[in-house]
Amino acid sequence: MDIDRGRDRLIIKPMVRNNICLNAHPVGCAVETARQIEYIKAKAPAYERLAGPRAVLVVGCSTGYGLASRIAAAFGFGSATVGVSYERSPSENSTGTPGWYDNRAFDAAAAAAGIPSRSIDGDAFSKGVKASAVRAARELGLRFDLVVYSLASPVRPDPETGELYRSVIKPIGGAYRGRNVDVFTGEFSFVEVQPATEAEVAQTIKVMGGEDWELWMRALSDSGVLAPGATTVAYSYVGPELSWPIYRDGTIGAAKAHLEATAKRLAASASDGLKAYVSINKALVTRASAVIPVIPLYISTLFKVMKDRGIHEGCIAQIDRLYRERLYKGPNGGLPLDPEGRIRIDELEMGASVQAEVSARMARIDPETLGELADIDGFRRDFLRVHGFEVEGVDYSADLRTTGEFSIRV
Repeated sequence: MDIDRGRDRLIIKPMVRNNICLNAHPVGCAVETARQIEYIKAKAPAYERLAGPRAVLVVGCSTGYGLASRIAAAFGFGSATVGVSYERSPSENSTGTPGWYDNRAFDAAAAAAGIPSRSIDGDAFSKGVKASAVRAARELGLRFDLVVYSLASPVRPDPETGELYRSVIKPIGGAYRGRNVDVFTGEFSFVEVQPATEAEVAQTIKVMGGEDWELWMRALSDSGVLAPGATTVAYSYVGPELSWPIYRDGTIGAAKAHLEATAKRLAASASDGLKAYVSINKALVTRASAVIPVIPLYISTLFKVMKDRGIHEGCIAQIDRLYRERLYKGPNGGLPLDPEGRIRIDELEMGASVQAEVSARMARIDPETLGELADIDGFRRDFLRVHGFEVEGVDYSADLRTTGEFSIRV
């Protein structure tokens, strides 16, 4: 039970099992969404000088980079948006997913600002949800000039056969052994992960690669709801060499390589001027971050270094820069790309001096120096904030008695 109904009061507390948070706080999610909206609104003059998108589709819109992408488009450029995500609605005895509340908060704020929006709840891998997005575009009179692909899922049903593909986070070619930290207890451990089989690599590419992104773009183009000269961008991560054995050189990296190849194929095969990019973003805390080997320790140390230097960014700051300093920089600005043709907004994280300091600290970290050299508390707060907990300004002792749907007013 994740809800305290004692003494006729409805109090929701975080329910964490094995470093996975199983519930969400409705008010906290709404307030955190509103905070990101206000961040973008404060930058309105900068957006007014740019020719941004008019209609945006965000696949994977409800949390993290996807939610930030939708917020920055709507409240920066005034773009109409359609968002797609797969959420669990609340029941009498359990909360909905964080994204269920985030989408409601976003749609309410967009409606209040007179900005068209539509949130579609369903399996983005399916043909049916793609058809729903096309239908929403037609009903709203939109042709998408920006499509953001920010989908993260452990499984993907094949849209033709129904076969269920499952992704894994494993090394390729040899076992991985590394140090990890439990962000809730501060306990260190060594983890050993056996190498993936060929079948596991193939299935991870099916889930996390570019196949579904390409199917989305084909469905939009074939249905006539993709604007000529549109831009599409998918999100990825590179990270430091210390994480490459389990990440970039592992199964996830194989999937990301497929994603990058898909971007080049989309752009090369387009007949209507489509521009397709992969954006390499900064490491941030997500709903899955706490269970990926070595990542919690690295991110905690990175956060400490970047905060000490005043260059730390969250999702909304990253996407704000992606839009204003990269994709829509201006007619004479051009779009800077790395040698592989990728957008890089991880340049602050991957700066030589930052990485040198992170590596030096990680070599010295132990249980006694963890609090001094890394920001484990910041990691934990960010993890809970994704689920609506530990959000500033929220009274978590307040009674949340509702109609059974956890409907809220904020």
